[in-house]
Amino acid sequence: MDIRQLEVLLAVAEHGSFSGAARRLHTVQSNVSTHVARLEQELGSTLVDRATGHLTPEGDAVATRARRIQGELDAISPDLAAMHDEITGTVRIGLIETVGRWLLPLLLRQQQRVYPLLQLHVVGATTTSLAPQVVEGSLHLAVVNLPAVDPELDSVPLFDEARVLAVSKKNPLAQRDCITLEELADIDLMVAPQGASFRDEIDVILRDSGIVLTPRAEVDSMGLLTAVVGSGDSAALMPASALPPKGSVTGIPVAGLAPRSVGLVSNRRVPPSATTRAVVSLVRDIVDVEHGRRPGLSAPDPGHGSAS
Repeated sequence: MDIRQLEVLLAVAEHGSFSGAARRLHTVQSNVSTHVARLEQELGSTLVDRATGHLTPEGDAVATRARRIQGELDAISPDLAAMHDEITGTVRIGLIETVGRWLLPLLLRQQQRVYPLLQLHVVGATTTSLAPQVVEGSLHLAVVNLPAVDPELDSVPLFDEARVLAVSKKNPLAQRDCITLEELADIDLMVAPQGASFRDEIDVILRDSGIVLTPRAEVDSMGLLTAVVGSGDSAALMPASALPPKGSVTGIPVAGLAPRSVGLVSNRRVPPSATTRAVVSLVRDIVDVEHGRRPGLSAPDPGHGSAS
């Protein structure tokens, strides 16, 4: 087994075919096929389903290990550079949409000022999409909703954030100081879809209180929810940071609705490079400042989203 064989297998996994892997590696398809066949022979297992181009379960297991190995190799140069006080390399970081809107501009500004040789590769997605990418090694870090349930992940809480009822400032509800859980059942409400961690946590809280929501619509985008609420139609349950700092939408606290916990997750089996540690430090420094500036954010409660 050699590194090139593992690199080829990962390219097949990423592109779903030998031809796609060949283009990615700037080689010919026969070379890809030969590398995979030799790896399969050595391991005594079929790693790629030739009919579909997808990895077999055995191939997935090998690819998971290979990503970790690749991560270690990628960290060598940045770690050596860091020994000479030079932070270089690339960090692949995932951000949930609501946090990314305000965190990413601040992170890019700080990165350029403090570590100009460092490059960020940013992926915006949901917690349910980002966490598996950290486990498999395609992302070094991700800012997600906590707790992180996968035992392969380590987590560091960053902040707690209020969940609010977002309404148009023209809505009569905008005059209220607070809404109760029971009142939510009678409001023309839009929510995130089931399966999204933000929605699922709310459903658990409501179910424990004996409350059942019948939402007007499920919308899989906080940006779209904000736009619809701002137009004057309906109301929506949202994290406080999803509200625009200025405009036609306001947020009303919901009594009994616990805040969500947001944190950084990383793969516990892959020691972070110096470059990755630098990005973690930047994110934590930014968030520490934003606790006192951004409405709805507070320092993490020790009891929320504890590290796994």
